[in-house]
Amino acid sequence: MTGSRPAPAVTPRSAFYWSSGQDGTLRIARCQTCGFWLHPPRPVCPRCRGRDVAPEPVSGRGTVWSWTITRHRLAPDLQPPYVIAEVELVEQPGLRLISTVVGDDDLTVGQSVSVAFEPVGDVYVPVFVP
Repeated sequence: MTGSRPAPAVTPRSAFYWSSGQDGTLRIARCQTCGFWLHPPRPVCPRCRGRDVAPEPVSGRGTVWSWTITRHRLAPDLQPPYVIAEVELVEQPGLRLISTVVGDDDLTVGQSVSVAFEPVGDVYVPVFVP
């Protein structure tokens, strides 16, 4: 991908997610009552209704669930084409992130990927590499 990635909107609930890449570790919200992973982060677990939700490290490994190549300029400084993918993390079936896959645009569904981070201002945007 060429150009500057736009900075994400950081909220108090998502701040841990956007800063976790500073040490190279992806963190996802997890219910401390039943162990269910929640992304995007929510204050209440949809599985057990527990309210003790906290960020925890994940492996950063996953598989490509779906993907597309964006050929239109969606941000002024972001030069197409680039890959937008839905990546399912190995920690839990259905735990998926929408992200970018960098370094390869010849992807297949089910392909293994791992997380990397791109600094954008004060945040670290998780991207994936084959």
